[in-house]
Amino acid sequence: MQQRHFLGVEKSLTGRAWVESLDAKTQAIATAIAQRHQLPELLGRVLAARGVDIDEAAQFLTPSLRDLMPDPNTLTDMDTAAERLAEAVAKQQKIAIFGDYDVDGATSSALLFRFMRHFGVLAEIYIPDRIFEGYGPNGPAIDSLIDAGAQLIVTVDCGSSSFEALEHAARRDCDVVILDHHQLGEELPQAVALVNPNRQDDLSGQGHLAAVGVVFLTLVATLAKLRSANHPAAGNCDLLAWLDLVALGTVCDVVPLKGLNRAYITKGLVAIRHGRNAGLHALMKTARLTGPANSYHLGFLIGPRINAGGRIGDASLGARLLSLDDPVAAETIAEQLDELNKQRQAIETDMLAEAIAEAERDIGEGPGPAVLITGQEDWHPGIVGLLAARLKERFQRPAFAISYNPNGIGTGSARSVPGVDVGAAVRGAVDAGILVKGGGHSMAAGLTIERARLGHFREYLEEHLAGAAEAARGQNQLRIDGAITANGATLDFMELVERAGPYGSAHSQPVFAMPAHYIGPAKIVGSGHVRASISSGQGTRINAIAFRAADGPIGQAMLKQRDGTFHLAGTFSLDHWGGRPSVQFRILDLARPGQRR
Repeated sequence: MQQRHFLGVEKSLTGRAWVESLDAKTQAIATAIAQRHQLPELLGRVLAARGVDIDEAAQFLTPSLRDLMPDPNTLTDMDTAAERLAEAVAKQQKIAIFGDYDVDGATSSALLFRFMRHFGVLAEIYIPDRIFEGYGPNGPAIDSLIDAGAQLIVTVDCGSSSFEALEHAARRDCDVVILDHHQLGEELPQAVALVNPNRQDDLSGQGHLAAVGVVFLTLVATLAKLRSANHPAAGNCDLLAWLDLVALGTVCDVVPLKGLNRAYITKGLVAIRHGRNAGLHALMKTARLTGPANSYHLGFLIGPRINAGGRIGDASLGARLLSLDDPVAAETIAEQLDELNKQRQAIETDMLAEAIAEAERDIGEGPGPAVLITGQEDWHPGIVGLLAARLKERFQRPAFAISYNPNGIGTGSARSVPGVDVGAAVRGAVDAGILVKGGGHSMAAGLTIERARLGHFREYLEEHLAGAAEAARGQNQLRIDGAITANGATLDFMELVERAGPYGSAHSQPVFAMPAHYIGPAKIVGSGHVRASISSGQGTRINAIAFRAADGPIGQAMLKQRDGTFHLAGTFSLDHWGGRPSVQFRILDLARPGQRR
């Protein structure tokens, strides 16, 4: 049965149809959730639209580690990994922690470092340079760590596909434990243990975890062994105090917010509000974060600053900052990362203009390719992942952005849309000999390619992804959870919406329509954002913003608005500027009332 268009919007200013988030079946589930659990109807609608079943609703709204934490040993190789880590603690062996240069890698590294420091173990964090070393362990880095005295190397958020580097470590008689979450094939690298819920022989059902979530489970198992051995420092090891790091890495790695991840974030946000991590507290201060920390703050204010070090500066800054207890040293690094983030934003703006122009040439007047591939020789390799994300958002299809060096070797990133697995496609292209190397997961991937093979890669992607990509683009819809006016968007309404949070990947923030509202005088703020106030014409006005919209149809409509009303669609949040909470609306789409197409 065809879904009914919400407010009759068949084609908005961005070309999308607005549809009800609930069909008849899920509407019945929503009603049953509200009745059985004595919840407001709106909350039942939000839960049902996101796949929450009647029996799951109570636990979903109050996620707890007690209920959702699995036995860590259900993960393949977990017992062996925990045993080796406990041995390193007991023997006070020096440990090298080899992490990735993104937020998941930084938080994973800092979490393991803090655990080892609690037990008096000398640990060193090593984050490779994105440009000169690339992703994952490499031979020279392994040598430097072993030469510096490492008796155990633990790779976090990497290592699952590092065959040569880990064979090299084995030849040098150094044990390696891999704690990762990236997809991998049947062949496994040489290691004492490889804990990865996405390995093909793992039946734990925890494949949605970020690497930092896997590290936390590993430390739960390790601590159990140390307590069984009556280690004197085991009794006062408070793992829950470090859930702030787990929440940060989980949100920023955009993994599905379901099951254990919901408990990680809910409890981790509580830990963040206690302000115990000096580095995280310094970053929040630098980002001028107001009000209680939430998942939006982590993903859009804190995460980009940590990532800036790995993208265009010192890749180790983020992990180092999150490992600090000295507030003065933490403030210094936080300021460095803030400055690097500003530089990153300027570089991204220039690169994005070039990438959009290239993509528009490829698309032309027709539907264009199913998958976008853009690339330039002078692009900064640390920014290509952001470019791919922006292109994916703008053109509603999977996108690759590649930076080529003078020798014609390209380093690229991909971002995808739901239903199109770019990670599998990249791994298939590696197996087919088209790519030098690559990997990832369904929504994001990284790769290395020879420029001469670009044509073959385009053909491969069209052959393997075109059907799924075109099907995804054919569903160019915006799902609406309900309608509300500016008068109804109160603090009580926001409290109700937040009860179903935290929101993120696979549990999207509710989208509401505001029918026939007036848009006040608009202005451009920040990096191409458009701000205005909106009202229904009956008193209450609320602030609204459309991010990165100044040059698009939404921003142009807001800036040129003179009279009449618009249907608005978007999400609500609380703005704590000035110490008093107020409701703010993020505009995702606009439509003219009565204009169906």
